[in-house]
Parts: sequence; structure tokens; C-alpha cells
Amino acid sequence: MATLLTCCLSERDKSQRLTSRDIDRRLNRDRMTFRRTVRILLLGAGESGKSTFLKQMRIIHGVDFDNEDLQEFKSIIYNNIVKGMRVLIDARDKLGIPWGDETNVKDANFVFSFDGNNKLDDHTFLQYVEPMKNLWNDNGIRTAFDRRREFQLGDSLLYFANNLDRIGQLNYIPTKDDILLSRKATKGIIEKILHIRGVPFMFIDVGGQRSQRQKWFQCFEGITSILFLASSSEFDQVLMEDRKTNRMQESCFIFETIINNKSFVNVSVILFLNKMDLLTEKVKAVNISDYFPDFQGDPHNIENVKTFLLRMFDSRRRDKAKPLFHHFTTAIDTKNIERVFRDVRDTILHDNLKSLMLQ
Repeated sequence: MATLLTCCLSERDKSQRLTSRDIDRRLNRDRMTFRRTVRILLLGAGESGKSTFLKQMRIIHGVDFDNEDLQEFKSIIYNNIVKGMRVLIDARDKLGIPWGDETNVKDANFVFSFDGNNKLDDHTFLQYVEPMKNLWNDNGIRTAFDRRREFQLGDSLLYFANNLDRIGQLNYIPTKDDILLSRKATKGIIEKILHIRGVPFMFIDVGGQRSQRQKWFQCFEGITSILFLASSSEFDQVLMEDRKTNRMQESCFIFETIINNKSFVNVSVILFLNKMDLLTEKVKAVNISDYFPDFQGDPHNIENVKTFLLRMFDSRRRDKAKPLFHHFTTAIDTKNIERVFRDVRDTILHDNLKSLMLQ
């Protein structure tokens, strides 16, 4: 009996030792992974392109969107279109722009009656497609769209409105371009780990609206690099939060706070002047000196404008000993982001070789 008890205790001890060793191995592996993980914090004002950049990281590094993701993006896209059209209907009225065709009032009333708190499914969205096509073809709505800097309208409505025939099909599945152009405000903190060339990269996306910035400090510890995104095309627009602060000035203020923060002395901060596609189109018609009188040069020359915007951000840095790493980007352009991130990745890994234990 005693021999049997001793044998049972011995087997139990052996099992516990094996379990303990297994736990220790896993803890050591987790510690090594933690120490090797590159933590990239995405910062910037609302609608600067942070979430779009994160989507691009998934696309570029082969992390496909599953069916659940596609259904979620489909609902977001439906809401982007209907809400955007509601904004145009309201703007046309408030700006006193006459209808091109008075018979479109009925369609406008129907679309405007949509409850923005509701999610749209396929069948419900289809009810709005023909009315929205009629509205999009109305001169009054188009005139309101041309004056969109005077109110708050998402950047992607033009793209989606021009693709209503395709999106309005019952068997519609969002394309990668649709996904990249869809817009849902980030609330809280979103983390995504991608393994790139055998190195774990953790991308941390936090909301850029003023109400969300109080959460930023929660993400500061252990950061390897900060990618600061600023929407370069918003020099003539104001914030949604207060309807008076220039968006470019707000981005510069946030950048100044981050770049001069003592917590980031050893953290590489890389500036992305984003939405170059929109800026290139805008400078053809809009004079930046109307909003920034200290601008010098040709306001319709894209290179002059890019130089001015970069200097605006660079002037906010107190420590000029280090160069300002920067890129001019278009977050919805996969090839552009792939090329830019390759440079960013190499810079980050080179600067953090020892701390990441990658020798």
C-alpha cells in the first residue's frame, strides 16, 4: 500500500514538474516576444488617416478580411453614403442653393428621414439607392458638394456616390478600395499584431477626436516609434468639434505636444503628411495664403505648398539636433504606403536593433 502511494505521489510530482517547466518555457517565450515586439503608435487628429493606414498594413502583409469583416465594412459603407447624402441635402438647404430639379424634393425628404443611429442591411439600403442617384445628379446637390469646405463632409462620398450602381447590387461585396475609403471614427484603443519578416509589429490606433485624446497617455509606455499622421488637404477646413478651429493648426498643435514630450526623447517620431491626392487637386483651385497669410511662393504649385506645410510642422520642434523623418503619403494608395512603410520599417529596426534584441 505504501509503495503504491509513493508511486502515485512520484507520478504526481513528475507531472507537476513537467507542467511547471512548460509554464516557465511559455513565460520565457512570451517575455522574448514582448521584448522583440515593435510597438508603433498611430497618432493624429480625427480623420487624418490612421485607421486607413492600419487597414493598409493588413492588406500589404497578407492578412485578409474574413466574411465577418466584409459584412461590417458593408454596413459602414452603406451608412457613409446615406449619412453623406443627408449632409448634402441639409447643406443645400442651409446655403440657400436652389434645386436643379424640384421633383427631387421627394427623394430628399425620404433620404433625410433616415435615422443615423440605425445600421443598414442590404434590403434597406437598396430602398435609398435610386433616390440617392437622382439627388447626386441634381445641380443643387452638386453645387453644395462643391462648397463642402463650408461644412463637415467625409472625403469618400464622391467615390461612393460615383459607384452607387455597383454598391447598390444585392450581391455587393466590398472591394479593397471600398474598405480603404470606408470611414468609422475610432473609439478607444485598437491593437493589431502583424509578423513582418519574422518580427512582431504591434500597431496601436487610438481615436483622434478631442474626446478620445485623453486615452492616448495609456499607450505611451514601451512605444518603439510614433507615426504621426496629418491631413495635408485640410488647410481650409475647420474642426467638427468646435466648427471654428483650423484643422491644420490643430494638427500642428498636437504634433508640437507629442514631438516635444520628454517621454519620447528616445522614440522615433515620423511625420506622415497624408492625403496628398486630395491636396494636389485642392491647390489647383484654392489659395492656401487665404488661410495662412505667411505662405510665400506660388499657392497653386504643389511643391511650394508641400514645402510650406512641412516647415509648419518642423518649426514646432524644440530639438533640431535630429532630423525630422517625414513622408508625403496617400493612405488609400497601397503602392505608396507599401513603399513608405518599407523605409519606415528599416529606419525603426535600425534605430532599435539592440533594444529589440535582433542581433
